[in-house]
Amino acid sequence: MDNDSQLIVVDAKILPEVFTKVLEVKKLMACKGEKSFASACKRVGISRSAYYKYKDCVFSYEELFNRRIVNIYLLLSDSPGVLSSVLVYLHDLHANILTVNQSIPVDGAAAVNISLRLTEEAPDELNSLNSINELEGVLEVKLLSAE
Repeated sequence: MDNDSQLIVVDAKILPEVFTKVLEVKKLMACKGEKSFASACKRVGISRSAYYKYKDCVFSYEELFNRRIVNIYLLLSDSPGVLSSVLVYLHDLHANILTVNQSIPVDGAAAVNISLRLTEEAPDELNSLNSINELEGVLEVKLLSAE
């Protein structure tokens, strides 16, 4: 989207069917439901040119506006199960983990950066994320960014 774009929320029931079909194609490709855009377009019943015309301008409300992306830095002790317990804790918060980057442990500790998307079911994310400190083996937690 360019800087001059204006976003509006419209009930899909009043839009031309092509817009919902573009969303179907995007979902099929994201979930590996089809091997190519051509086959995905054929499956949902739109032309490839229609898909390419609208693909960069059509998004589901959830896809565009319900993003609560959080990036955290953790310093974890180099002990078995510490990272696993953090991941289980994040799962219990209904977080969708996007990336995990861990450095090689040095002096008994490893730095870990985790990017995650919090869902609507997630409790107050900032307080919950700060309480990761209470897990055994977690030496430090820093919230790097949140959208």
